Amino acid sequence: MTREITRGVSRRTFLKGAGATGALALAGCTQSTDGGDGGDGGSGGSGGSSGGNGPSGQVIVKGSSTVFPISDSFAEVFMQENDSVNVTVDSTGTGGGFANHFCPGSSDINGASRPIKDSEKEQCSSNDVTPVEFQVGGDALTMAVNNEADWVDCVTPDEMSQIWREDGAQKWSDVRSEWPDEEFTLFGPASTSGTFDWFNENIIGEDYRHTTRHQPTEEDEQIVQGIEDNPHAMGYFGYAYYKANSDLVTALEVDGGNGCTAPSLANAKDGSYPMARPLYIYVAESALQRDAVYEFVKFYLERAETDNVQEIGYVPSSQQQRDENLEKLEEVAG
Repeated sequence: MTREITRGVSRRTFLKGAGATGALALAGCTQSTDGGDGGDGGSGGSGGSSGGNGPSGQVIVKGSSTVFPISDSFAEVFMQENDSVNVTVDSTGTGGGFANHFCPGSSDINGASRPIKDSEKEQCSSNDVTPVEFQVGGDALTMAVNNEADWVDCVTPDEMSQIWREDGAQKWSDVRSEWPDEEFTLFGPASTSGTFDWFNENIIGEDYRHTTRHQPTEEDEQIVQGIEDNPHAMGYFGYAYYKANSDLVTALEVDGGNGCTAPSLANAKDGSYPMARPLYIYVAESALQRDAVYEFVKFYLERAETDNVQEIGYVPSSQQQRDENLEKLEEVAG
């Protein structure tokens, strides 16, 4: 029979040093899920500890496709060390995760490539879900073109706005006369994506709306493939997806007023890259009272400061950010 370990020091003392077995490790068992055990209001099998000194149960992670590789990697390692916990990770887009899973109470954690909106906070509140924000890294949002597009290597935010706004430029030559007299083929995230929201607000501009002429998807690999297959294509996604496919597409430098700057982790970290942005996870406060969720989030926040995040293709959180995150976790979890 599973039981909830009580809050406070007794719970953390009980779990100290938890989970070091590997014989039945669940490596690679992250999977898509649309509910089930777990979630902010979940019950059966979703919390407590059984059969040992480690946590057990289910942790459900939804949200950003940008944050997905971090969450998925951490989930796999965590399950190797905690064989009684199953962490499921699903890429739904930041907004899709908030609207359809996290705020309704059917997931515990939502990855986000932008801050939560007031409307999302209201939806969460109406379902008695209190989101707790943790910044877990940084990204160099990347605009990419086909490898044959040798006429372009650097763009400005205004030029990207002209290309990606509703009723904007239709052809390359509409932006610069020396560019080809060929129509753009655009690939990008869906409107449920936090990357879509960030780009619309920070690059396209508040006076314009994002074009609907692009081919939207929550699968960043499809954006890469679309660009690779069309010589006049353009698309944008998180830096990790460019890093993994740098031989298939070409990343553009961005001139934000101080010269052309390439997307890179170093340039995102020092702020010189104009499309650097923070990455987050949001955790339901009540879910942190379940041992499996608490221990996974603690593991996540500790690991977010390591080279593992950089290997995935993002900027790790700083030591100061890690310490602030862990302090907040302890304050919220009690």
